[in-house]
Amino acid sequence: MKTKQKEARSSKWAFLIYEESAPEDYIERLDGKHVPYIISPLHNLDVNSETGELKKAHWHGCLFFESLKSQSQVSELLADLNGPKYVEVVHSPKGMYDYFVHAENPDKTPYKVEDIKSGCGFDLVKFIREQGEDEFVAKVIDVIEENNFYEFRELVSYARKEDMELLKLIISRAYFFVKYLDSRRNAMRDNEK
Repeated sequence: MKTKQKEARSSKWAFLIYEESAPEDYIERLDGKHVPYIISPLHNLDVNSETGELKKAHWHGCLFFESLKSQSQVSELLADLNGPKYVEVVHSPKGMYDYFVHAENPDKTPYKVEDIKSGCGFDLVKFIREQGEDEFVAKVIDVIEENNFYEFRELVSYARKEDMELLKLIISRAYFFVKYLDSRRNAMRDNEK
């Protein structure tokens, strides 16, 4: 007797839409599903590594549900977009983001982060910041060094006036930046002795 294999369930699902078969109002249709989503830039310069020919122009997308959904539920939800019925679980949003713009693959055509689209409450700015958080941390360290800050208050005041996204990062990583400023202050005192 065969046992029925359990269908995969996830709250994050990737999908594909081909430009040639996508309805003109595919964004409005996605909005109408009331599920947060993110869509890659149009991948219209991807080359098939075996044949050297251009692949069909397409978008990669991802839906972010509040609860677990099965593969068949997601395929059914996306049926009106005329894309492949196949959807797959997203195991790493960072990996997905890198694939959207080919950030980690110098052999592939790079795409612009600015061309990523999102909707239905998906916080694209926060998502992009989280994917490039190392760069943001380095930027805050540069701000501290360039402005010769020694106090956390100085850093927070600067970010509040200059860059609210940096302020959000500073708040989320307050412990690190407090310790970094403490070490700067201690080094300054040691040098004065």
